[in-house]
Amino acid sequence: MIRNKLLLAAIVAGSTVTVSQAALAYQAGDFLLRGDIAKTSPEGDASDNIESENGFVGSVGYMVHDKLGVTLGSSEEFEHEFSAGAYEGSFEQQPIDLMVQYYPLGGLDARVQPYVGVGANYTRFSGESDGLNIDNTWAAKGELGVDLFVTKNFAFNGFASYTDLDADYSLAGVSDEADVDPLTVGGGVTFRF
Repeated sequence: MIRNKLLLAAIVAGSTVTVSQAALAYQAGDFLLRGDIAKTSPEGDASDNIESENGFVGSVGYMVHDKLGVTLGSSEEFEHEFSAGAYEGSFEQQPIDLMVQYYPLGGLDARVQPYVGVGANYTRFSGESDGLNIDNTWAAKGELGVDLFVTKNFAFNGFASYTDLDADYSLAGVSDEADVDPLTVGGGVTFRF
């Protein structure tokens, strides 16, 4: 009798572990909601003239396949201090991204779900100081990230992204192009529904 109870307990425990692990896998139809604190740093030719800034970034995603998702993301406006020669001022930048993300372990019972993404970035500039005008621009963007699941619907997230951003601007009537190329690194949480 005790042997049957132990066998039954082992079967129940084993099936519970199997079910909970399978529940961690990304699957087609899942919605992802991410919120992160990030630091964005210009890495292009203009990096000496533009200061780095911290802020909140977030995205909403949908898994179209176990290994493939689409996300729409944005952030609060990052305010950057800017200097060029004797000129000192500031501007605000707000990126909006549409990304396709590939999850190599999607559909598998892995607590760690790395991903890589590529997509389009639209950056809106505003709040330029007097004499400075920056045009909104489109750019290509790439991203690497990882979700570390704690429960079925909650994970910690970390990511790094790079945007190949060249912005046309005019300063005191002189027009030019700035090679900004922001590198953004952040961490936060992912909720899955």
